[in-house]
Amino acid sequence: MSAETYRDAWGIPHLRADTPRELARAQGRVTARDRAWQLEVERHRAQGTSASFLGPEALSWDRLARRARLADTARRCFTALEQKDPETAAWVRAYADGVNEGLTETTHPASTHPAPEFARTGLAPGHWDPWTPLGVWLATHILFAGFPAKLWREHVATHLGPEAVALFAADGPGTAGSNGWLVSGERTTTGHALIAGDPHRFIEDPGVYQQIHLSCPEFDVVGLAVPGVPGVAHFGHTGTVAWAITNAMADYQDLYRERLRRTGAGVEALGPDGTWHRAARHTETIHVAGEDTVEVEIIETDRGPVIAGGPEGLDDGTPAARSLRYPPRVTADLGFGALLPLLRARRVADVDRALDAWAEPVNVVQAADTEGGLLHRVAGRVPVRPAANGLRPVPAWEPGHEWTGWHTPPRAGLTEGVAVMANQRGPSTPLGVEFAAPHRADRIAALLAGKERWSATDMPAIHTDTHLASATPLLDHLATLTTETTATTETTATTAPPLTPLTPKAAALRDRLLAWDRRMDADSADAAAYAAVRSAVVRRLAAHPALAPAAVAPAYPEVLQPWLALVPRVAYALEHLLRADDLYGIDRAATVRAALEEIAGRPPAGPWGDTHRLAPWRALPTAATAHGDEPGLSGDHDCVLCTSPVPGLTDRAARGPAARYVWDLADRENSRWVVPHGASGVPGSPHHRDQQPLWLDGELAPVVTDFDRLTKESDD
Repeated sequence: MSAETYRDAWGIPHLRADTPRELARAQGRVTARDRAWQLEVERHRAQGTSASFLGPEALSWDRLARRARLADTARRCFTALEQKDPETAAWVRAYADGVNEGLTETTHPASTHPAPEFARTGLAPGHWDPWTPLGVWLATHILFAGFPAKLWREHVATHLGPEAVALFAADGPGTAGSNGWLVSGERTTTGHALIAGDPHRFIEDPGVYQQIHLSCPEFDVVGLAVPGVPGVAHFGHTGTVAWAITNAMADYQDLYRERLRRTGAGVEALGPDGTWHRAARHTETIHVAGEDTVEVEIIETDRGPVIAGGPEGLDDGTPAARSLRYPPRVTADLGFGALLPLLRARRVADVDRALDAWAEPVNVVQAADTEGGLLHRVAGRVPVRPAANGLRPVPAWEPGHEWTGWHTPPRAGLTEGVAVMANQRGPSTPLGVEFAAPHRADRIAALLAGKERWSATDMPAIHTDTHLASATPLLDHLATLTTETTATTETTATTAPPLTPLTPKAAALRDRLLAWDRRMDADSADAAAYAAVRSAVVRRLAAHPALAPAAVAPAYPEVLQPWLALVPRVAYALEHLLRADDLYGIDRAATVRAALEEIAGRPPAGPWGDTHRLAPWRALPTAATAHGDEPGLSGDHDCVLCTSPVPGLTDRAARGPAARYVWDLADRENSRWVVPHGASGVPGSPHHRDQQPLWLDGELAPVVTDFDRLTKESDD
């Protein structure tokens, strides 16, 4: 038979073919039909050509993509894949061929799947090369490990001192994370394991995950695919084994300070041997819609591509440029050799072997099979090098910062039949520097401990839990405030004036917050009041003269600035800052008191969901998004329901659960899943946003794998 496409009630594609290669072609084709615009945007982002139709706002990304050599790295990785694993290379090529077929269908005048964004931009879909899926994967994950955090540590250490690095250690504003938990059969109602969770990423429209069902004589898999990439990498269920991942928070990308000089022949870089070495150099042209073209100088040293600065240093006069060293550029391997073995897996041991080929991103993986097998391990490639490399940019001209091998990925077990992963310190601790606060992991573990036996239908209650443990430090400060005149408790002066009593409105607000149940529910006025006070504290701390030196952002590319802005850094490190023995002499009691009085005088007009709204990223914003026409949300950054605002900057949530899933090993048909929007990326399609009500309410759609219960789609 030729490849066949079926749909369930949610428009999710279910594909059936005779061979894995035919199936990959069908996956590419259906993805292009459902998400033509998304694929075109991702192809351009991988190539560094998105400004050609998105305009100057995309220029900073394009510069980074060009300077980091993303497209060239993807080409190298595909060439190496052809030599090492021709079967997988042919499978990836078939996917790209299918994308090209689907894009042709989508843009045909008679197409029933029009993508209106093409008409708005005057853009025609381009050609997908066999390496393009690797470029999409690389562009999606190049910032996943958060190498810009090293720029922040360098910046804050320079301006506030080395001790400030620990104060600001936290899950930074650009870090993607996830929740995941594995419950063994001894703790379930069926006697078979359950795996559940939700990946936290920037919420995009169309979504970053695609629900899909892939079936051929060799395998039958349901899972969450990355549009533009064949197979099911991160979250899948083959019927007899299932797996899921979270970000391991490992550190596997290094930044080097480079001393460069121009010569008559080009550019040279000073190496650790004390001599100058020729660096690769050329220029590229970036086309920008509505503006003049931009020339970009591309330089690559023996360490890696230069992503900031050049022979003249940085724009602010800092003498050294910055180069990036990342594993795929070094090894020409993105780990695609794991993808087909994952689809063919029948037992945990098969998943385990497949993951030995995994490269990037580095993940914590959990898996279970129908025979009782369990797996909890780290997968990915982390270089062995000195600890200093993990903290901040290191000097390329000094010896001792070289990579000398690869870490053996750690493994872990279960505790009382349960394993929880939420980006906290765990099995990947030896491989990382900063991890997420333990609140989400601790809360999930506590909820699981509260019940002896769990079923698949019980899991949404964990997905949607809104308890905010990280509120404790601020509430503790509020508890110390009184209605009577008191002397300030934190000051560097010995004659500081006493604090005036709290006003009645502030005292009432304090009492409300101390009695609050610490749940960030969308309909909670107390949650809104807490968030308002928290934001006021963040703004006041960030504006304090003691922290002012760190407020001036260094001269790095605009795309990296979210990691370097002071207000988000204060927001996500607020627990540390409020609990530190001393904070540069800042009177935190007075700061909290002033913030309380400010909000008491201008309290939020409504509940948390009025301002805590979804803020999905769209390559082409619409009038509706410009006016904030998005739903209100429950949750917060440190809740299990991790919908992340940036306190002090905005209550809107750009990050959150990019999908939710429950994999049932007793019966795959009892599994459940949901995405924030829908299966289709075409605005106006009945399946563009039909899953959003489920996602908002914490409900899940059924996983259907019986083709007799599906509707066959015409090939017309």
